[in-house]
Amino acid sequence: MLSEKPTVFEEGQVLLFNKPLYWTSFDLVNKVRIIIRSTLGIKKIKVGHAGTLDPLASGLMIICTGKATKKIDSFRDLDKEYVASIHLGATTPSFDLETETDEQYPTEHITEDLTRNALNGFIGQQMQIPPIFSAKLIAGKRAYEYARQGVEKKLEPVTVYFREIELISFNLPVIKVRVVCSKGTYIRSFARDIGLALKSGGYLSSLERTAIGPYQVNKAYEIDKFQEYVDQMKQ
Repeated sequence: MLSEKPTVFEEGQVLLFNKPLYWTSFDLVNKVRIIIRSTLGIKKIKVGHAGTLDPLASGLMIICTGKATKKIDSFRDLDKEYVASIHLGATTPSFDLETETDEQYPTEHITEDLTRNALNGFIGQQMQIPPIFSAKLIAGKRAYEYARQGVEKKLEPVTVYFREIELISFNLPVIKVRVVCSKGTYIRSFARDIGLALKSGGYLSSLERTAIGPYQVNKAYEIDKFQEYVDQMKQ
């Protein structure tokens, strides 16, 4: 039976979710839409996200429903916080685990102090070259479409801002780093750039988005808990 009056989701909700690893952003949006529609008997509802997260990353996504989808743009400009694991001494074409390693580099010279100094050098405004394996548009096509066809394309650097960078652990070949940065920052590119700054190589081996502005991942729904919440609403 279809609902007779608008639900809280149709009136508009801003929801926090912890996106599972390997899910696309669309997978999560679609799952949320299906749960709301099928459980509450809603024929049609708007559901959208306020910023994508790569399939190889987990963590916080903001999902808006109903009338709250008009607020999506207000969340996109917020700073993001990430916890990243960076593998030093090697590179990949995608700057992460989507592609196989293509080059190996020495790491014997890399110390914890050297790493901290290199990280501190990224604080503030930076010009960053996005990964070719990204959704950046080049002549109407996504950059990753060219990359996967083996076509070389040049991406122009963009201005980004790093507000905080903290070395959480140093256990070569992997370092773990907490980063607070502006919108549009590619942590994959940051991993590549750290490798270069250390006169070695680097790629992103894991990534979690832990915050978007004041919103924290520890306050976010796991998808099964959201299903339970909507089930309780129906009852």
